[in-house]
Amino acid sequence: MDHEMTQELAMTPDVVPGGSTHISDEVVEKIAVAAAKSVPGVVELGGDVARFFNAVLDRVGLDQVGDARRGCSAHVTNGGAVINLVIVIDAGHPVPEVTTAVRVEVTRAVEAYGLGVDEINIRVDDVTIDPPLA
Repeated sequence: MDHEMTQELAMTPDVVPGGSTHISDEVVEKIAVAAAKSVPGVVELGGDVARFFNAVLDRVGLDQVGDARRGCSAHVTNGGAVINLVIVIDAGHPVPEVTTAVRVEVTRAVEAYGLGVDEINIRVDDVTIDPPLA
């Protein structure tokens, strides 16, 4: 009889005692940006226009405006996230190694918050090339 009660009371993964939890797209974007920036070879995030706009904000002292999500967009549906990143890499790092490491770190970071990651799309927008030492 106890076995039957256990089966009757078993919860599906969608049932959560006390209500549901929703993590906003913006939170996922902040998590993803922090994780991506931690990867060696990632110099910064954001495309040309975003980087220009952010440079202007930096110069006028508004460097924190929108800073947490620069170069990232995310969409969360049914507990899974689709994340789009635009990155700039250091020319000394192979693109496949950097993008693989970014996917690993972003996935790890987002999953630590209880979300799944459906896909991570990365666009390498630019590379930085250090000038030769004189």
